[in-house]
Amino acid sequence: MPLGTNPSSKPASTLPGFESPEQRTAASYERELAAHKATEIELRKALARDEVLLRQKDDSIRQQKVLTEECHHRLLNNLQMIVALLLLQSRKEASAEAALRLSTTADRVRAIASLHHHLHSMDGTSTVDFKPYLDRLCRDHLTMSSSDERPDQVIAVDAIEVSLSTTIGIPLSLIVNELVTNAIKHGGGRITVTLAPSGTGHALSVSNAGSCLPEGFDPTACNGLGMALVSSLVAQIGGELRIDRGDDGDCTRFTVLFA
Repeated sequence: MPLGTNPSSKPASTLPGFESPEQRTAASYERELAAHKATEIELRKALARDEVLLRQKDDSIRQQKVLTEECHHRLLNNLQMIVALLLLQSRKEASAEAALRLSTTADRVRAIASLHHHLHSMDGTSTVDFKPYLDRLCRDHLTMSSSDERPDQVIAVDAIEVSLSTTIGIPLSLIVNELVTNAIKHGGGRITVTLAPSGTGHALSVSNAGSCLPEGFDPTACNGLGMALVSSLVAQIGGELRIDRGDDGDCTRFTVLFA
């Protein structure tokens, strides 16, 4: 017996179910071809089902985009209507204080609408390029103030290009809106809005020339909604509010430090 052979082993051609090329018949080829065709048919059916699901998904995405656009336009229209109603009511108020409060509220709603539109134009991103929005916000304020009793009002923006998360950008934009509104109301001359690096974060400041703040000014003790809102928003973003009180002819500066 040759070395390395197994006496119990048999040639492969004698194993059950094995067909050598010489032993294969036309029938075995036909059975194999039929099996391949059946597999191909199943694959085509699965592909057709996948194509239907993809079309349905595309239709659903298109419908969702249409609904999103419709909601966006309705929200903007509603916000603009609220602004118009507030301004209309402010003009009809006999009390100057009530009229001012309504007008200020309208400015707040207008700022929210502006930011919403800016974020929507960026296709639902979770961040906001803050400098372009800051420029537009101050430009809108300048337009509104110029049409009233401050035709010589100047608002300058000196800001770096920075992308902020919406969780920071939205409260910060409302803070800027309040501080600029306050500067227009109580300050005079040039208003400067600055955004610059500071330590490990950034510093946003709003300063104006005019009368200085009263001694011992405490924003949390103010009766007005504006400063209370600023303090609350600063706390919301984990920031710090600093107030520099200048002398007459100098400037008052509100600075928000945030990470």
